[in-house]
Amino acid sequence: MGGRVIRCGRVFHLKMMPPWLRTVNAPSLILTRPATGPTGPAKGPQGVRSSIVRAASLVGCSISIDRRLRPAMTLPFTPRTRSEVQIRHRTPSCERRSTDIRPRLLPVHSDTLIAAPIDHDISIPEGDGLTAWRSWLETCIKFEASDLIVKAGQSPRLRVRGSLKGMQIEPCTMDLLFRVAKDVLDPNQFEYFRQRGSIDFAYDYDELRRFRVNMFMARGKPAVAARLITSDIKKFEELYLPKNLGDIAMAAQGLILFSGVTGSGKSTSIASMLQYVNERKRVHIVTIEDPIEYIFTDDKATINQREIGIDCLNFNDALRALVRENPDVVLVGEMRDYETFEAAIRAAETGHLVFGTIHASSAWQTFGRIYDLFPENEREQIRKLLAYNLRSIVYQKLLPTLHAHIPRIPALEILINTPAVQKYIIEGREGELLQVIKQSLDEGMLDFTTALVRLVEDEFIHQDVALGATPKPEELKMRLKGIS
Repeated sequence: MGGRVIRCGRVFHLKMMPPWLRTVNAPSLILTRPATGPTGPAKGPQGVRSSIVRAASLVGCSISIDRRLRPAMTLPFTPRTRSEVQIRHRTPSCERRSTDIRPRLLPVHSDTLIAAPIDHDISIPEGDGLTAWRSWLETCIKFEASDLIVKAGQSPRLRVRGSLKGMQIEPCTMDLLFRVAKDVLDPNQFEYFRQRGSIDFAYDYDELRRFRVNMFMARGKPAVAARLITSDIKKFEELYLPKNLGDIAMAAQGLILFSGVTGSGKSTSIASMLQYVNERKRVHIVTIEDPIEYIFTDDKATINQREIGIDCLNFNDALRALVRENPDVVLVGEMRDYETFEAAIRAAETGHLVFGTIHASSAWQTFGRIYDLFPENEREQIRKLLAYNLRSIVYQKLLPTLHAHIPRIPALEILINTPAVQKYIIEGREGELLQVIKQSLDEGMLDFTTALVRLVEDEFIHQDVALGATPKPEELKMRLKGIS
């Protein structure tokens, strides 16, 4: 990681090696004095040291100062394994406090201002980061925002209808964000965050709404990204998803992959499909999540949800235990590495219906993303496993709509593993699958361009939105001719 220059009476170069780049020694912050450069007013190295040592201790690093400046100082640091950290959720009391600073909600008049504080002169009491945290989440819920993003030096921002908008409140300080972390996380979580610089967890705002949260360090300061998750699992028609996803979800076995960028609604669509199965089949569903997003209630199906860090150590351990848990349907979440994907495809091969997500820019391009996970000498074997065990790939992208009551709507590309598709996969002709999709609309497949045309025709999205979303604008323009 590159060094940063810190002005603190003198100019120093600061270099940080994060824990995950070190295999033997503890990470350290190394201060070296440049041979030449501005010196500034003398402030004394002791004050410089103490400031940097305190900052380093917050993120769990050791620190040493070059002996050319002063004798070395070090802080001990012992990396901890995930098994040493028991991550728990904590639902705080919802009682109001006398110094309530909840934002007063205002209409959205611009792209930057959406809320104002009740009193500008009310400060958050020491140790009361929880009040600030819950006020941000409350504003997120009131404005039906999908995400909350907070960083030091800025006012909190909400993602509303796909665009970031700011709250008209005082910028968050680093001290406030550390108090939020201290108050929201339990001691084990906070220690994990302090040492690793990042932590994922779920936060229950109330019985109906929870947030998937990533708290992380950025340039030595804490930051937060939180996504609103409701316990109300919506049906296909409420999400404007095609009905044939129900037919895909009712398959006896196979691998169903949802692809798309972060925030494209993949988890929401999968939850809807699992709920569809839950309402119709007497099966055992096991989910492996990090963290759990949607809470399911048993209907006809029996559902067990396992969370990484609470119910199991990691994805690999959870996947190895699947065979002993006797599931019929499995959700493995995001497939980040070849171990997870191989375990998922093997589970599909042994008769399970497996759901997963992967980052890719189209249904047919997902194959290249999968093959890139594996060493070159194993790709042919994975190709054959996919050909015989893939059920469907669904690419999804959320687009802003023309209607205030529909913030965003999904545009989908659907590939179904028919005999023709299977033949193309076996022959290594995945690059030609887009044409197969276009020729198989009557079999339930859907190409992305056709999906965009239908959304424009049905007056859900504007033509400009469709053109901005497609990788093939000229083709889409031709298809849109005559649509006013």
